[in-house]
Amino acid sequence: MIKFTKKIIMVSLAACFFSAIPTQINVFAAKISNQEEAKALALEKIPNATVTDIDTDKENGVLIYEVDLIKGKKEYKITYRAKDAKILEYEWEKMYVSPSKNKTIIKESKCKTLAEKKVKNGTIKGIVKKTDDGITIYKVKMTDKHKSYTLKYHAGTGALIEYEWKVLKTSSNSSNSNTNDDIGIEKAKQIALNDADAKNAEVIKAEFDTDDGMEVYEIELADDTYEYEYKIDAKTGEILEQEKDFND
Repeated sequence: MIKFTKKIIMVSLAACFFSAIPTQINVFAAKISNQEEAKALALEKIPNATVTDIDTDKENGVLIYEVDLIKGKKEYKITYRAKDAKILEYEWEKMYVSPSKNKTIIKESKCKTLAEKKVKNGTIKGIVKKTDDGITIYKVKMTDKHKSYTLKYHAGTGALIEYEWKVLKTSSNSSNSNTNDDIGIEKAKQIALNDADAKNAEVIKAEFDTDDGMEVYEIELADDTYEYEYKIDAKTGEILEQEKDFND
């Protein structure tokens, strides 16, 4: 009888111990208190990676943890909000990208298809073809209801070489939280052209971005004499910033 009682006690203690584990995990997942916890979460997100750096910072008064990792041929950065362990930013990029041996490049329409397949239910806000470190790339800006995305594709191969998303900051007082409800990139271009009042000006860059949580369009124009840069509120069409310099 004594042995049987001891066995019941041991089983009860074991049950209490293991039932406490999920509670500890839930508490851990609900808040980040130190860099070790941030590191553990990042390694859970990207298993078998190597953590190269962890920073603690404040962004608009909010405590965040930024974790840098390497796995295979990619570098990662994950930004966590400390108070609830929510991921605010996630990005990766290939550490080395070789130039394409094929001189032809994929069409913009092909790049658009690739981006829409990668970000389902996303809306493309702008596609820019540019040269970065001697490699021609397509830079694609997208949004959905909750995030803004930046994708970079190798224009020669169509391979995705950089991927990033950020949680859109929404105001609880805002009567309209639909991130796709904005003026659109074409209207943003026209606002910039009208303000520049330059008959021969051409749009050389037009892309969607977020600036301190505000959704904006960045528009660049050029004519024979000047270069113009605009930052336009994507919701209202208000010109937030403008610059005009001689075209060298």
